[in-house]
Amino acid sequence: MNNVLNKIIGIVYKNFIKPILFQFDAERVHNEISYVGETLENQKWFFGVLFPHNTTPPKKNVLGLSVENPIGLAAGFDYDGHLAKTMGLVGFGFNTVGTVTAREYEGNTPPRLARLPRSQSLLVNKGFKSEGAKKVAERLDKKNLEGHCIGISVGSSNIKEIDTIPKAIDDYRETFSIFKNKPYVKYFELNISCPNTTLTESFTTPTHFNNLLKAVTQCGFIQPLFIKMPNEIGFEESDALVRCALTHNVRGFIFSNLVKKRDNPALNQEEILYYNKTKGNLSGKPTAENSLKLIKHTRETFGNTVVIIGCGGIFSLHDAQERLRAGADLIQLITGMIYEGPQLIRTIEKGLI
Repeated sequence: MNNVLNKIIGIVYKNFIKPILFQFDAERVHNEISYVGETLENQKWFFGVLFPHNTTPPKKNVLGLSVENPIGLAAGFDYDGHLAKTMGLVGFGFNTVGTVTAREYEGNTPPRLARLPRSQSLLVNKGFKSEGAKKVAERLDKKNLEGHCIGISVGSSNIKEIDTIPKAIDDYRETFSIFKNKPYVKYFELNISCPNTTLTESFTTPTHFNNLLKAVTQCGFIQPLFIKMPNEIGFEESDALVRCALTHNVRGFIFSNLVKKRDNPALNQEEILYYNKTKGNLSGKPTAENSLKLIKHTRETFGNTVVIIGCGGIFSLHDAQERLRAGADLIQLITGMIYEGPQLIRTIEKGLI
């Protein structure tokens, strides 16, 4: 019965709802959906009818983190925690809020979000759009998040005052300090690879990364920490970052973030030319090939010393299984849900059972 309902919801979404939504500005639609989703967050029965729970969810436990199923919402969808409760009701086993920064930032100059349907991708130029850690924490404090597995993705504030690596490190530390004792925060993500910020130096260089990890791991939090890794990175460079993290007893890694190169073979070049003068980076299918390669390589190189979340280009059960077979312990998605529909999470969950 659940399979039939999921198929019906998928057909209705792809043939009726999505064509209407895609007629409007992507960021406006996102904001409206966030508002509606938060309004309905206490109507558990409603989500239970639309997205019925599978009787035997494939529970997982990694790094002491217990998740109802291995499918997570990646950072970048629920910027400020409006949907922290709702996404679990839709079916995600865990969901990430953010990326959250210590200071408020309204986001890069619009357009900040656009759709590339032929490329099955989103053009993203938010640049760590955030209400700031204190406001996000105040919002989450008011929600009943018991039974939900919530994570916080942490980045450095994308403002002109944060213009050096030491200032950025202090900024990271402030956000960790605000959230570390919150009982609803079950894990953290350290976003070192957002390509839409103005900080001229990068935390993907081993020296800066080592200094950041040294400072962050002294903040006193006990939750597992996952590093959000770059996508367009060579194996040697990636391995150096993994080894550095392991020296700080950080074992979790997310492969991977957005892509920047616009000659990516997964992109429809005619479609991307339309956005030639628009800043931003790309999610979805263009991230898939590198993400999969990095997952497989990292598992083969580091074995069971690392825990891997596969992220990028997951649009189906097959895509999810491919990441898990390559060595991922968990998976995350956003773009696949936007193109395929919110029933995708339960469909993958059922398939994994």
